[in-house]
Amino acid sequence: MFRSLRRALCAMAAALLLPLGTAGLQTADAAEAAGAGYWHTSGRQILDASGQPVRIAGINWFGFETSNQVVHGLWSRDYKSMIDQMKSLGYNTIRVPFSDDIFKPGTVPSSIDFSGGKNADLQGLNSLGVLDRIVSYAGRDGLKVILDRHRPDAGGQSALWYTAAVPESTWIANLKALATRYKGQDTVVGIDLHNEPHDPACWGCGDTARDWRLAAQRAGNAVLSVNPELLIFVEGVQTFNGVSGWWGGNLMGVAQYPVQLDVANRVVYSAHDYATSVAQQSWFNDPSFPANMPGIWDKYWGYIFKQNIAPVWVGEFGTTLQSTVDQKWLAALVSYLRPTSTYGADSFHWTFWSWNPNSGDTGGILKDDWQTVDTVKDGYLASVKAPGFPGSGGGGPGGPGDPGGGTAACTASYSVSSDWGGGFNAEVKVTNSGSTALSSWKVTWTWPGAQKVTSMWNASYTQTGSTVTATSAAHNGAVAVGGSASFGFGGAPGGGGVPSVSCTAT
Repeated sequence: MFRSLRRALCAMAAALLLPLGTAGLQTADAAEAAGAGYWHTSGRQILDASGQPVRIAGINWFGFETSNQVVHGLWSRDYKSMIDQMKSLGYNTIRVPFSDDIFKPGTVPSSIDFSGGKNADLQGLNSLGVLDRIVSYAGRDGLKVILDRHRPDAGGQSALWYTAAVPESTWIANLKALATRYKGQDTVVGIDLHNEPHDPACWGCGDTARDWRLAAQRAGNAVLSVNPELLIFVEGVQTFNGVSGWWGGNLMGVAQYPVQLDVANRVVYSAHDYATSVAQQSWFNDPSFPANMPGIWDKYWGYIFKQNIAPVWVGEFGTTLQSTVDQKWLAALVSYLRPTSTYGADSFHWTFWSWNPNSGDTGGILKDDWQTVDTVKDGYLASVKAPGFPGSGGGGPGGPGDPGGGTAACTASYSVSSDWGGGFNAEVKVTNSGSTALSSWKVTWTWPGAQKVTSMWNASYTQTGSTVTATSAAHNGAVAVGGSASFGFGGAPGGGGVPSVSCTAT
């Protein structure tokens, strides 16, 4: 709601209740191979192709819906390095907003830096071609992608799913085109049909010009007619039976008017929820705040999960974290979403808003240099992050609570994920090769050249000369027998090759 206050995007330009260290990512062995293939729903859970439950724990990376016609930040960095960094931070899914403008002939992305070899394989591509490359690389990294029809055109958000310039027929045709484009590429697990419907949109009123639930059924069935494997993500509205909330955040009508599609087990309901940095709401002034918030969330969308109606995905939530109220709100919401260490994938799904630092009323996980991680903001999300998908982890029979008495040992592997000459990004994977669980670890290597670490995530480091020592973070030091953890970093200059690395259990 109040979207005029949101997203003052710099499109053409570049602690309280903190749960840091108290809970972390599940070890890789807890979800070996989970996430393979296309997904479907069963009650309140999302299951992979083999029936294993999965948890979406991701990030929004916006820009295709703006006049840039491409994800933001490519004016600063290589796209592969950004995806690598998302993975290393423990995000397993990317929500990619777009507008229907990217389907227009002649639409080309702007503000991509190709200097020093950055983004070299994007040169000459139109917006859809760049999207193809992002989807392909994300899949190789073990991340899933949800495509979000954010707005009809780059000019701004619309209350309804259509406008005079972009009729419903165009909306549906473009959704079908995307579903067809990525058919057989299970990196794209679903489509969010339209972002934040709001007044005069209704739910269950029966007016085909305003009833978002009926429109979602029409569009969802059209998508499934060409790609029946996809999940269909359906957001709420603003007002139902006189009760208003955030734009797209009111799913009260689902109880009486559920979305019914021709293909079973494909609907995931999506809510958006924000803090005071976006807009003030009455519940923030309740004397019992933040204890009142679980009841608010239950009323608007949480009941769908708790009554086992369908999975619920909080597709957007974010804040600048500048006020105490916002800090308490985020801590309460993360707790409500259910810690992965306790509930596993039997939890709410989520994608945080946003990766980008240039969201005017929330900021991002990255700081304004498009490189440095806001570790405070990212730390709030640690307990609800979840394992990545095939291609990103090992596994084994052990667990952090296994009986001791064995030998603690580890190995490490170093891989360069992107190198543009002036700099590079790399990932180090630590594997527990011993017979007892690790509580912490240390990795050391020596470069043969003049390389220096410029930033590191999911580990801390010291560098003396050309020798680097990286130590585990609070949330990934515990590694089960046969399991693995990883950390990533940026360095400069590029071209340094791959050094030998050693790992020590500490």
